[in-house]
Amino acid sequence: MATAAIAEDEFETVELIPEDKAGFTATHVFAPITGLFRGGPGFWYDQRRLKIETTPPGAALDLFYVRKNFQKGYEQADSPVIVLLPSRIDAGDRDSITIRAFLDGYKQREISIRVRGKEEEILIELEPLANTLVAVTHLYFAGRASLTFLTKEALTFRVQHREGGYSIIFIETGTSDEATAALSVVNDALVERVWSQQLGEDLVVRIELTPEAIARRVDLRQQQSHDPIRRLHSFTLNVIPPDGGAEAVRRTRSALARITGHQVSSCATRYDGDLHEHIEASVLARALTPKGSFVDPYLRAAMKRLGEISPGGQVVLGDGTRFRTSIPLELSAASSQASEVRGYLAILRQLVNELEPAANQRNTLRGLIAPEVTPADFDAIIDGAEAAERLCLTNAG
Repeated sequence: MATAAIAEDEFETVELIPEDKAGFTATHVFAPITGLFRGGPGFWYDQRRLKIETTPPGAALDLFYVRKNFQKGYEQADSPVIVLLPSRIDAGDRDSITIRAFLDGYKQREISIRVRGKEEEILIELEPLANTLVAVTHLYFAGRASLTFLTKEALTFRVQHREGGYSIIFIETGTSDEATAALSVVNDALVERVWSQQLGEDLVVRIELTPEAIARRVDLRQQQSHDPIRRLHSFTLNVIPPDGGAEAVRRTRSALARITGHQVSSCATRYDGDLHEHIEASVLARALTPKGSFVDPYLRAAMKRLGEISPGGQVVLGDGTRFRTSIPLELSAASSQASEVRGYLAILRQLVNELEPAANQRNTLRGLIAPEVTPADFDAIIDGAEAAERLCLTNAG
């Protein structure tokens, strides 16, 4: 196996030579003769040099010298590396080198070669892990929080409670830059921070709770599903207060009751329309369509309230379709197409503003309507929508 073109001065050098030589055999007697047919006397008597590289480079290597099933030497190195071995004449016929390569996000690989073999260069090609964490979404609303992990394949995982939070070990799973970045910005009233660490073939995600969450003894619940359209598997962790959020439900109902028609009409429709224009319809649909999330009842209640404060008790879709939210069947139909309902984003904005302090309002709204959008991009979208609303108010004044 040939190696890639890397300058030799970039190679680390390690020596892997047993203290004792192999026993005397007939090979020693005939070596001067047989060596002539294998490239000259140096074939048997020169020190062996073995170049080892990996693709990708930088893998950690465990190097074992094995003689008659017994380990005679061990070294660790990082690829690329040059391994100095005993001459072939000093090695036994069954002497071998076992090379075990590790790299975060890749499958471990192990190969063995004979010390008396002809290989001078080894290239170990590492395969990415079969499963990858491709995205993470975060939602906080009404005193509850959730983290959803999206992966290419179904997850095998373990959840461990630790002081101040939890650790989730995703077995044989790598991560993506996008998922790592999404984890780094998670923060709400219950979750202090979240970060990940790749440990060989496993991905460890650590969740640190806030002092408030620890004091309230929040619970952790799990939920798994599959998105056949995007061919992604989702694993959701819900952080839930011990009372199940009963007080938050009461506060949310009161907040909805305070919202008036004026707050979701007039120039608020400019805000609503601008958000629809700049957030992908599929992103809105995935966030707002009922999917068994803890937030579904709140979204349904907001849709019902929007109908109550709209002319004729009806909500209107972008194509002009109307639904009376006082009728359960039509309310369900409207909720299933929530991303297309005019004024719905405006009422959710108002609901969030009623419930959350100003510093948390944008992040909470992002989790509700567009958790797949990065905080920076969402801020830019909201800035544009608010500017359009202010211009409308100025012109109206």
